[in-house]
Amino acid sequence: MQLVDIALVMVLLGLLLGFVGAGGSGFIISILTVVFGYPIHTALGTALAAMFFSSLSGSVSHYREGNMTLKTGAIVGLAGAAGAWISSGWSSLIPEDKLGFMTSGMLFASGLALWFRMLYVSRRSKASGDSVPPVIHGFRYWLQALLIGLITGALSGLFGIGSTPFIQLGLMLILGMSMRFAAGTTMLVIMPIALAGGAGYFSIGYLDVQLLVAVVIGTMSGSYVGAKFTKRVPVVWLKTCMVLTPMIGAAILLL
Repeated sequence: MQLVDIALVMVLLGLLLGFVGAGGSGFIISILTVVFGYPIHTALGTALAAMFFSSLSGSVSHYREGNMTLKTGAIVGLAGAAGAWISSGWSSLIPEDKLGFMTSGMLFASGLALWFRMLYVSRRSKASGDSVPPVIHGFRYWLQALLIGLITGALSGLFGIGSTPFIQLGLMLILGMSMRFAAGTTMLVIMPIALAGGAGYFSIGYLDVQLLVAVVIGTMSGSYVGAKFTKRVPVVWLKTCMVLTPMIGAAILLL
């Protein structure tokens, strides 16, 4: 019965996540640990693995819309997968209380990074060419892409979060992508990170497959409906909810 309750709660959570367009792994972690009493290591592994399914549908959509730089996304994503696989093993070495506090801090940082991304995009000149793919500059470009992947992947694997704002900031500020291509490419990057991180947690016994199924069914069902409300509210409200969502999850986790 608890799995049914979790699925129903995840439907409600999915409504919010679909509305703000977020993966919501931090919120999932908070609900599973605080409300349902799961160990935080299990919650981290479940939330990270669940992101693969939400990112899969988003990636297909962005690819069809031409919003994705495949080669860059593949390099960053594979490097991120390596970082997530390695760091997922490190999380088992961190005591539960300390890991919860650290994950909460990362969620607050994620909210701040998201706010900075919005500020950066709003101030960026419209002449920057959102429809133009980024220019690839050779060895230095690929080295930077690898580093972005390794660092953000390690953060995802260790704390169970998607690191979406950090990936997008890296793609925009370091690799020079427009917001359009950064958003689409990030969805591709998250897929191997979530898959490798989830596999890492499964290998050390911290991934509950039945729990994962309940979370995925609930969040994807709710997200489908929630996404229909995105264009029906003022932009200011939407941006505020996007920034506050990870922070609220962090606050719940601190309990």
